[in-house]
Amino acid sequence: MTLRPVGAGASVIIAGTATTSSAFRVRTNALRVVAKGKGCHVAIGTDPVATTANFYVAAGEPETLAMTKASQVVASVTKGTTTVITAPEGTQMPFNLGDRVTLDAPAAKIDSNWLTLINDTKVVGKSRSAGVGGDFLEKITVEANTAGIATAFSPTTHATLFMSNKVSVISPNPTAAAVAYIQQVQTTGSA
Repeated sequence: MTLRPVGAGASVIIAGTATTSSAFRVRTNALRVVAKGKGCHVAIGTDPVATTANFYVAAGEPETLAMTKASQVVASVTKGTTTVITAPEGTQMPFNLGDRVTLDAPAAKIDSNWLTLINDTKVVGKSRSAGVGGDFLEKITVEANTAGIATAFSPTTHATLFMSNKVSVISPNPTAAAVAYIQQVQTTGSA
């Protein structure tokens, strides 16, 4: 199997209590985990807390774990104390209640406040209107308070909403110092 790195890698300290990485945009369905110094149990998700019941990665033995990848082009954003994000007509939002999402767009085309505030924020509502009087648009509501952003969101920003995940690790043997390295990867056939 051949691996292609996607985005930047990160590291998480392996300890006797669960430690969790920063959030990252899920851009592929595979995550490579390498434990250095000692093995660890690994949990992946929106708000994971690793326990010794989770998948075990042995020290020095790389593992490639599956993730759920989801993204959606953004048609519009309605600012407020909670924020409503709308998908283009005829498409669906692949996100569910409790998922976390991050907005991404070319920096030159968007007020950076949108990217800062809609960053690893929780989906708290989902709606779809259709039929007579409906607009055939699917929308999600996220916890982000965007009421104070002065610049209106423009659909010409080419913004995309991505699923956000974190990785949590814990050691069954907390005596030695160690670290887990994580990297999103694309996999291809045999090497």
